[in-house]
Amino acid sequence: MQEPCPSRELPWPMQARRAHRQRHARDQVAQGSGSRTAHWALLLRRSKEKVREGLRTVQPWAWTLKRIGGQFGAGTESYFSLLRFLLLLNALASVLTICMILLPTWLEGAPPGPPAPNASSLCGFYNPRPQGLVAFATQLFNLLSGEGFLEWSPLFYGFYPPRPHLAITYLCFVFAIGLLYLLLILHRSVSGLKQTLLAESGALTSYSHRVFSAWDFGLSGEVHVRLRQRIIHYELQVELEEAVVRRRAAVRTLGQEATVWLVRLLLNLLVFALLGAAFYGVYWATGATVELQERPLVQEMPLLKLVVDYLPSIFISMVNFVLPPVFSLIAPLEGYTRSRQIVFILLRTVFLRLASLVVLLLSLWNQITCAGDADAVACKTCGYNYKELPCWETRLGQEMYKLLLFDLLTGLAVILLIQFPRKLLCGLCPGALGRFARTQEFQVPDEVLGLIYAQTVVWVGSFFCPLLPLLNTAKFLLLFYLKKLTLFSTCSPASRTFRASTVNFFFPLVLLLGLAISAVPVLYSIFLIPPSKLCGPFRGQSSIWAEIPNSICTLPQTVQNFLFFLGTQAFAVPLLLISSILMAYTVALANSYGRLISELKHQIETEAQNKVFLAQRAVALSSANGTL
Repeated sequence: MQEPCPSRELPWPMQARRAHRQRHARDQVAQGSGSRTAHWALLLRRSKEKVREGLRTVQPWAWTLKRIGGQFGAGTESYFSLLRFLLLLNALASVLTICMILLPTWLEGAPPGPPAPNASSLCGFYNPRPQGLVAFATQLFNLLSGEGFLEWSPLFYGFYPPRPHLAITYLCFVFAIGLLYLLLILHRSVSGLKQTLLAESGALTSYSHRVFSAWDFGLSGEVHVRLRQRIIHYELQVELEEAVVRRRAAVRTLGQEATVWLVRLLLNLLVFALLGAAFYGVYWATGATVELQERPLVQEMPLLKLVVDYLPSIFISMVNFVLPPVFSLIAPLEGYTRSRQIVFILLRTVFLRLASLVVLLLSLWNQITCAGDADAVACKTCGYNYKELPCWETRLGQEMYKLLLFDLLTGLAVILLIQFPRKLLCGLCPGALGRFARTQEFQVPDEVLGLIYAQTVVWVGSFFCPLLPLLNTAKFLLLFYLKKLTLFSTCSPASRTFRASTVNFFFPLVLLLGLAISAVPVLYSIFLIPPSKLCGPFRGQSSIWAEIPNSICTLPQTVQNFLFFLGTQAFAVPLLLISSILMAYTVALANSYGRLISELKHQIETEAQNKVFLAQRAVALSSANGTL
């Protein structure tokens, strides 16, 4: 092993040199012990560090993110960092989809074709492909709506044949990808939690930390130096802006405080009224779609039928386009700091977007299950509304497919028809018209919530449209370069910035909320709604989950006993007790650490007061000696 360079000679920041010195001391202790275990522990630790450094070097768009953070602030950089993270999630999900669904489908033989046009059963008939010659315009509309030739394709649930092994892998794919999503998002949340707690506690918000400890002495090159200067400039700007807001809040009188809270109450009532109107509109649009589709005029005109099919997606996109700017106008009137304003805008916008999706799913649930009435005429025979939705899983997948596609088309239209013409108008018209158009800023809350909304749609639709993560990967890849081009071409640095540590923790938290919301309809469909009898790998089963117990019964008796034991109270109760004990221990340990930190902070304050007192005494004595 080569002798490392002394820490004092390294062109690193003080914290990095201290960590290097401590690591070198541990290595010397391990080498002096002479034990084989310590030697292998040293090699393992160094291997981990090398792997971690290698992963940092191969991280995609690392230089692009640094450039964005230096020119537009850490808040804008956090958006592109989240976009890169979601792109990674969808790429991993696409690989799992190919390995666990597509390959088993073709390895067991070619999938059968769609049901015959004259085939019927107690649950009606299902004819996904139209017969005869289809016009090009109809093919194009089918591509946009997921119907026609796409309805019986690997894109949707109904295409996959009822094979036992495929059904198991299909179901295991859903739980495996959900667990992978959860672990990766939790890892990202926990990694940002420490920075957020320190930033909010005030331990890292002092100006001395920015001035004396924020510079990286290992930088080389004028470009890197300029970027680092801009990053420190934005951090100091955030601290100064929030300090001004806190200072104003501290000197408010009782009457001014009451006025502020009254204004906040009225503004929140306005927000709730707007959200209620939006949710009712989504519910109405979903119900009106079913009624309009049955009219002869709509069925005769493909373009009108496409508009009717997209009516819920159009209404949801219109609401998501109009209300977030209204929330951005309301937030500054409430008197919060910029970081707190960003959090409130995110909360309201995410509630709008995710709740709109929930309202759409509830409307579809009413259609599928006859509003939960199992004794209804349409649902009594098969357990679902087989007359209107003979393959309800594919219909759900088509709705999520249309939402994803329409969201992409809306984003492209905004970039090409609004943002670029606005930039041209601002540059070509220096007069009043140019001032009216003015250079636009990159709206981080709206853009981030657009990502989270699109990802939640993918999570809901992955079970019903297995290739949706692959489509979303291509969409996010295109979106990254389009947003980057838009940012550097049409946007200016934000006039008001916010602390990046807040959103770096809050963004994954909202992602977890979206994952939890998306898990509800998927799990409800798996456990409670009977699968379609004419399509999909679970046709003929009483429920989708019934395939798992049936497969367990084919295993050896010992394995069966063990797996069924995992679902009994004899296993659940001890597991709950052990989890409770570990949780109580963790909470007690955290409380003890918190008390220790408080004592150390109090000790630091006492030492500071002693130094101030000694300095004052020294000044007093020196002045007295000068007088004498």
